Amino acid sequence: MTDDPLNTDALGQLNRRIVADGETLPAVTLRDGSRVQTGTVAAMLQHIDAWNRGEREGVEQALALAIPTLFKVGLFDLFAPEEWIAGDNPGRRKLGELALQWHRDQGDGEH
Repeated sequence: MTDDPLNTDALGQLNRRIVADGETLPAVTLRDGSRVQTGTVAAMLQHIDAWNRGEREGVEQALALAIPTLFKVGLFDLFAPEEWIAGDNPGRRKLGELALQWHRDQGDGEH
Protein backbone atom coordinates (compact mmCIF):
# COMPACT_ATOMS: atom_id res chain seq x y z
CA MET A 1 0.00 0.00 0.00
CA THR A 2 1.23 3.46 -0.83
CA ASP A 3 1.21 6.49 1.45
CA ASP A 4 0.05 8.51 -1.58
CA PRO A 5 -3.69 7.73 -1.86
CA LEU A 6 -3.94 9.86 -5.01
CA ASN A 7 -1.10 7.95 -6.74
CA THR A 8 0.45 11.28 -7.71
CA ASP A 9 3.68 9.90 -9.16
CA ALA A 10 2.01 7.16 -11.20
CA LEU A 11 -0.65 9.57 -12.42
CA GLY A 12 2.03 12.11 -13.31
CA GLN A 13 3.80 9.57 -15.51
CA LEU A 14 0.53 8.70 -17.19
CA ASN A 15 -0.51 12.33 -17.70
CA ARG A 16 2.82 13.18 -19.36
CA ARG A 17 1.62 11.22 -22.38
CA ILE A 18 -0.63 14.15 -23.35
CA VAL A 19 2.10 16.79 -23.56
CA ALA A 20 4.91 17.32 -26.03
CA ASP A 21 8.25 15.63 -25.46
CA GLY A 22 10.25 17.47 -22.83
CA GLU A 23 7.19 19.09 -21.23
CA THR A 24 6.19 18.24 -17.69
CA LEU A 25 3.03 18.57 -15.65
CA PRO A 26 3.62 19.47 -12.01
CA ALA A 27 1.85 18.16 -8.98
CA VAL A 28 0.34 21.01 -6.98
CA THR A 29 -0.60 21.32 -3.33
CA LEU A 30 -4.23 22.13 -2.58
CA ARG A 31 -5.28 24.30 0.35
CA ASP A 32 -5.98 21.19 2.44
CA GLY A 33 -2.35 20.11 2.00
CA SER A 34 -3.01 17.23 -0.40
CA ARG A 35 -1.01 17.02 -3.62
CA VAL A 36 -2.71 16.41 -6.95
CA GLN A 37 -1.29 15.87 -10.39
CA THR A 38 -2.10 18.54 -12.96
CA GLY A 39 -3.28 17.43 -16.38
CA THR A 40 -5.55 14.72 -15.00
CA VAL A 41 -8.76 16.09 -16.51
CA ALA A 42 -7.13 16.61 -19.91
CA ALA A 43 -5.68 13.09 -19.82
CA MET A 44 -9.08 11.71 -18.76
CA LEU A 45 -10.73 13.32 -21.78
CA GLN A 46 -8.13 11.80 -24.10
CA HIS A 47 -8.59 8.38 -22.49
CA ILE A 48 -12.36 8.62 -22.92
CA ASP A 49 -11.77 9.41 -26.59
CA ALA A 50 -9.41 6.42 -26.89
CA TRP A 51 -12.05 4.17 -25.28
CA ASN A 52 -14.61 5.42 -27.79
CA ARG A 53 -12.23 4.56 -30.64
CA GLY A 54 -12.08 1.00 -29.35
CA GLU A 55 -8.68 1.23 -27.69
CA ARG A 56 -8.91 -0.79 -24.51
CA GLU A 57 -5.35 -1.78 -23.63
CA GLY A 58 -4.35 0.28 -20.62
CA VAL A 59 -7.21 2.76 -21.00
CA GLU A 60 -9.45 1.35 -18.27
CA GLN A 61 -6.45 1.21 -15.94
CA ALA A 62 -5.57 4.82 -16.79
CA LEU A 63 -9.12 5.99 -16.11
CA ALA A 64 -9.22 4.07 -12.83
CA LEU A 65 -5.93 5.59 -11.69
CA ALA A 66 -7.34 9.08 -12.21
CA ILE A 67 -10.54 8.52 -10.21
CA PRO A 68 -9.24 9.49 -6.71
CA THR A 69 -7.78 12.74 -8.04
CA LEU A 70 -10.94 13.54 -10.01
CA PHE A 71 -12.95 13.11 -6.82
CA LYS A 72 -10.42 15.21 -4.87
CA VAL A 73 -10.61 18.16 -7.27
CA GLY A 74 -14.42 18.06 -7.31
CA LEU A 75 -15.22 16.79 -10.80
CA PHE A 76 -17.78 14.35 -9.44
CA ASP A 77 -19.35 17.08 -7.30
CA LEU A 78 -20.22 18.86 -10.54
CA PHE A 79 -21.29 15.73 -12.43
CA ALA A 80 -22.02 12.68 -10.29
CA PRO A 81 -20.86 9.27 -11.54
CA GLU A 82 -24.48 8.39 -12.30
CA GLU A 83 -24.64 11.33 -14.71
CA TRP A 84 -21.58 10.02 -16.54
CA ILE A 85 -23.16 6.56 -16.72
CA ALA A 86 -26.49 7.90 -18.03
CA GLY A 87 -24.99 9.34 -21.20
CA ASP A 88 -24.74 7.49 -24.49
CA ASN A 89 -20.97 7.97 -24.78
CA PRO A 90 -19.26 4.62 -24.00
CA GLY A 91 -16.04 6.14 -22.63
CA ARG A 92 -17.93 8.55 -20.45
CA ARG A 93 -20.10 5.69 -19.20
CA LYS A 94 -16.98 3.63 -18.39
CA LEU A 95 -15.53 6.49 -16.35
CA GLY A 96 -18.80 6.83 -14.45
CA GLU A 97 -18.91 3.10 -13.71
CA LEU A 98 -15.32 3.12 -12.46
CA ALA A 99 -15.97 6.22 -10.34
CA LEU A 100 -19.11 4.78 -8.82
CA GLN A 101 -17.33 1.53 -7.96
CA TRP A 102 -14.34 3.37 -6.47
CA HIS A 103 -16.64 5.56 -4.39
CA ARG A 104 -18.55 2.54 -3.11
CA ASP A 105 -15.28 0.78 -2.29
CA GLN A 106 -14.34 3.75 -0.12
CA GLY A 107 -17.23 2.82 2.16
CA ASP A 108 -19.27 5.93 1.42
CA GLY A 109 -21.99 5.37 -1.17
CA GLU A 110 -23.27 8.93 -0.82
CA HIS A 111 -21.90 11.87 -2.84
